[in-house]
Amino acid sequence: GHRYAPELTAGILAWLEAHGRRVVNNGRALQLEISKIAQYEALSRYGIRTPRTVAAVSKDSLVRAARGFRGRFITKHNRAGKGLGVKLFDGVDALEAHVQSDAFEPSVDGITLIQEYIAAPQPFITRVEFVGGRFLYTVRVDTSLGFELCPADVCQVGDAFCPVGESAPATTAPRFTIIDGFSHPIVERYARFIADNGIGIAGIEFITDREGELWTYDVNTNTNYNPDAEKAAGKHGMRAIARYLGDELRRIERTQSETMLA
Repeated sequence: GHRYAPELTAGILAWLEAHGRRVVNNGRALQLEISKIAQYEALSRYGIRTPRTVAAVSKDSLVRAARGFRGRFITKHNRAGKGLGVKLFDGVDALEAHVQSDAFEPSVDGITLIQEYIAAPQPFITRVEFVGGRFLYTVRVDTSLGFELCPADVCQVGDAFCPVGESAPATTAPRFTIIDGFSHPIVERYARFIADNGIGIAGIEFITDREGELWTYDVNTNTNYNPDAEKAAGKHGMRAIARYLGDELRRIERTQSETMLA
């Protein structure tokens, strides 16, 4: 019921920024949040590798774009959330049958992406969380149940989703696990990227292929946290955000007081 919330938010952010107000995750951050095309172009400027991706604006162009890919590929919405619309295909014939069926769900902005499938040695992706532009923690997400990867309780679906239409395997292991002591040069690149693009709070996701190469595929500037994973690790994203925003507020108040005294 909130189809036009992003458009309204863009206008509000422009109004706030025009009046010099402090905005965490500003208009540029929102632009990146609602367009994976924009995300990938911005990430590439920082030497951050993204999967080969082609954008299509009709069913026919989507099928034509897929013909340029070798091997398996996925579709995803240019503007989406929590992995909805992500499907894996073995070839063009399967995609063509899907887009002509009632099951095909177009992206809200009319742009669907064809993206090369990154084969990982193990079924998980990694999500790097930042608060206040600083690294908070890294969480490993089990993908064996599909691509709906939003960590918040409110996002969890009752039935399993598998992108290839098969039954999801039963698992007792936690789906979200915070990694202790994660260290990799990609964290510094992510930090530079978010600092230059008006982002203070974000979760950035990558997948590692069989050769150990990292492929970044999503930037979430409205990130969520998994309470079970945080409880097990003794880390708390919302508390970190509260501290960060409190510090920002006190900094602004000090600046205003100093200006008045001057």
